Amino acid sequence: MKLTTREVTVFAMLGALMWASKIIMELLPNIHLIGVLTIAYTVVYRKKALYPLCLFILLTGLLGGFATWWIPYLYVWTVLWGAVMLLPKKIPAKFMPVIYTLLCGAHGFLYGVIYAPVNALLYGMSFDGMIAWIVAGLPFDMIHGVSNLICSVLILPIIKVLTMMERQVVKTAPIISNCSADTK
Repeated sequence: MKLTTREVTVFAMLGALMWASKIIMELLPNIHLIGVLTIAYTVVYRKKALYPLCLFILLTGLLGGFATWWIPYLYVWTVLWGAVMLLPKKIPAKFMPVIYTLLCGAHGFLYGVIYAPVNALLYGMSFDGMIAWIVAGLPFDMIHGVSNLICSVLILPIIKVLTMMERQVVKTAPIISNCSADTK
């Protein structure tokens, strides 16, 4: 997964966008665009979507503090990335909105369940204690899931913009190369 200079720049901006969107929306608990952006980036960039995702996780730790709450971030978002990677690359257009919406919503509804095992290990919870922690967090997971369902309307437009941006780069690359060759 070797990166070009352009990709390093783009992925840095996309990772920073993930972090900034989370910070801007922190006034609304469990409502954010991280799931939406993770799905869109993964559809467009596939394996390389891990770069902006890892940058987001790193920025979250650097600027929010590397505490125990951050440790599950190391895998919670990669679970969503992995689920998108398991989807076929070519999904019929009529199914895309449904599949991406359901996946985004499911990740929100199951966030506490995905997050819980590490908390159970870190805090020495029994299995029953972990289940109690999940149940106590259900209202927050409901907010998270519903907001992910609503925000998922942005997935396809973001995919479209990123795809257009990538196609534009491919079209202009030979022109730029020819221009630099002409000036020599």
